[in-house]
Amino acid sequence: MYLCTEIMKKAITSYLNNFRGFSREIWILALITFINRAGTMVLPFLSKYLKEDLDFSYAQVGYIMVCFGLGSMLGSYIGGKLTDKFGFYRIMIFSLMVSGFLFMVLSYIHSFVGLCIGMFVIMTVADMFRPAMFVSINSYAKPENTTRALTLVRLAVNLGFAAGPALGGLIIMSIGYFGLFWVDGLTCITAISIFWLLVKEKKKKKEAFPTEKISSKAIRKDTPYWVFLVVTFLTSLTFFQLFTTLPLYHKEQFGLTELQTGLLMTLNGLLVVAFEMPLVNFLEKKGFTKVRIVLWGSACMAIGFYGLMYQDWVGILLWNILFLSFGEMFAFPFSNAFVLQRSSKGNEGIYMGYYTMSFSLAHILSSKIGMDMIAAFGYYYNWLLMGALSTIAIGLAWWVEKRVKG
Repeated sequence: MYLCTEIMKKAITSYLNNFRGFSREIWILALITFINRAGTMVLPFLSKYLKEDLDFSYAQVGYIMVCFGLGSMLGSYIGGKLTDKFGFYRIMIFSLMVSGFLFMVLSYIHSFVGLCIGMFVIMTVADMFRPAMFVSINSYAKPENTTRALTLVRLAVNLGFAAGPALGGLIIMSIGYFGLFWVDGLTCITAISIFWLLVKEKKKKKEAFPTEKISSKAIRKDTPYWVFLVVTFLTSLTFFQLFTTLPLYHKEQFGLTELQTGLLMTLNGLLVVAFEMPLVNFLEKKGFTKVRIVLWGSACMAIGFYGLMYQDWVGILLWNILFLSFGEMFAFPFSNAFVLQRSSKGNEGIYMGYYTMSFSLAHILSSKIGMDMIAAFGYYYNWLLMGALSTIAIGLAWWVEKRVKG
């Protein structure tokens, strides 16, 4: 019994050591990210709200979601540009403060055209936050802690997304969807108010050359960066199947209940919370290149989807979740870090802006491509396609690593 207790103490101490060395500002960023993501309760219920509460057709719901995605892409681009011009601090405050009030206004809009315009506008403003937030991490974290700081914020995102849907369900049951939009807006305002009060703006040093000229020339000529964005896009597109086609497959192929699918999704979150930070810490100490680790992430995605082509054993779903989870842990923290490392002073915002746009585009196309493939050819060929796209990402990541080393 004593031996077990000592082993447990050492394991806990070892795990907690992975979280040491962060600045006060990074912990505050993680806190406001958790509050913001836990408060993002509208997203898991948006399709249900539009279909069942407002009685829109499936086609209308699809158009509104496309406007959602297009706004997200535009917001990422504008946020990156404005971050380089005005600094991350002002853009973060503007984005969350204004989007908080816009969420409240959205609760009063019920027409199809109004919601198309409303979702586009609100996501344009809201997703200006993402590139600015990534640049803030680069400013407040020590160079040796940047990847782990990004991982800490990702951990806050995962914890927030785990708590948000449950809280959202309770709010819907008690006061309805109207309250959901208001709580979402208030959490945005609360999160950024905490940041505003506790974190001081870090003044940008004046550059020897105009920022805009450096930014536009550098990014246009950076071929490895653009190829790496394709890697990020393909990896994200395949991973997002976890939230679009896979829940349908669980039920239609194996007859899983919503609870059983929910438990598999929970396993993904638990694996990320338990292993991502120690894994990132371990890989950084081993000195592997960031692109090589992203390549491993793409390989895990490929293995996870190729495995689903075996359709006669329900246990293959566990195989799929395990490999997608480790693919996520390898790919996403180190892709963030690689892009920040690739940028230089004065153009971090636009680099991160295009990077976050690749996620937004993947989010738009993941469901469309997956659903169309399933409708035309069935699940088997959709998994084959996702595995093939991940394999292409492996090849492109290998090319980027060779080019960067050269």
